Amino acid sequence: MLPKWFNQWNRDNPTDVERPAIIFGTIGVAVIAVVALVMLGQPYRTESLQTGPRGTGMMVTKFAASATTPDPTIAGFLESTSAPVVPAAGAQLAGDARETVPAGLEGLTVENYDRLLTAMRAWTGIPDLFENPDSYQTTVGTIMIGMTRNLNENWDGHVNANGAAGVTCYTCHRGEPVPSDVWFDAAPLKAAQGWAATQNHVTPLTSYTSLPTDALRAYLVDYGTIAVHDLESRVAGVPGQDGYPGIQNAERTYALMNYFANSLNVNCTLCHNTRAFYDGGQVTPQWATASLGIAMVQELNNDYLVSLEGLLPAERMGPMGDGPKAACATCHKGYQRPLQGLNVIADWPELATSGEVQYE
Repeated sequence: MLPKWFNQWNRDNPTDVERPAIIFGTIGVAVIAVVALVMLGQPYRTESLQTGPRGTGMMVTKFAASATTPDPTIAGFLESTSAPVVPAAGAQLAGDARETVPAGLEGLTVENYDRLLTAMRAWTGIPDLFENPDSYQTTVGTIMIGMTRNLNENWDGHVNANGAAGVTCYTCHRGEPVPSDVWFDAAPLKAAQGWAATQNHVTPLTSYTSLPTDALRAYLVDYGTIAVHDLESRVAGVPGQDGYPGIQNAERTYALMNYFANSLNVNCTLCHNTRAFYDGGQVTPQWATASLGIAMVQELNNDYLVSLEGLLPAERMGPMGDGPKAACATCHKGYQRPLQGLNVIADWPELATSGEVQYE
């Protein structure tokens, strides 16, 4: 039954009968593994989405397993959503029947106000949201309702760029009072002066690289110009001051781009053409969507979030005394589309407009 070499080995090596069995077993396991890989497929194989001309390396490559894995937080939204109630003639309004109704929601019917309030409490993880009119959470929540409506009304080109999706409290909060992936200013290195004081921090702001830590502040709050270089050769002037970017501008831009890539789990070729990074006329369609997103985040940070700093308690503030601010990861959380493109606004017309709510 056994091979001749195996029997011969046993006769010649009566005290070492395990070694050929181990060798024989190892070979067998290896053969089985190879056959399994051929028949079942490579478990770590990649899938590539071509985003530009062939031969230019313009593709987004992901592990097939991660590319098809659904966002686990989608279930939380589906459990908390409910269909709107079309108001009946003469239906009682929340402003007349409920106390401490946030500004802008008084005109909702009692049924729709109660369902919205229940959802917002689940979305934000604050079970008594809007219960106490003197709580800072009531004031902040009212401002956030206005911000959400503004995003849905005025930033359609970004939030609905690839189909109806919209924005609700859940888009950022995912059941937590403070959304994940908000950011604060990083403290400068006390021992360094000048440009070096903004670099070499091990922080999420730079994806743990040695790039500058102030890129989000510079570009998503202070309206800085995102720039690296052009193709001109110069011997005069001061880089960064005389109309063309210096090395500091380039490094800060790389920090921002690195943050973008990690926030959406993509690479440079989602927006840029590898044969001409410097040419704005050769970008992909996603570049326009991303540009709108930058402008959108600049507005929501400056018009809504920075203003909260005087309302928030000390434990909500960052190491430099600034409040939490938003950027791409606050909504996207590692996916090219937040909640993988799930339409979160369809059941919540109350958050889609600051005007008269239209129920289907």
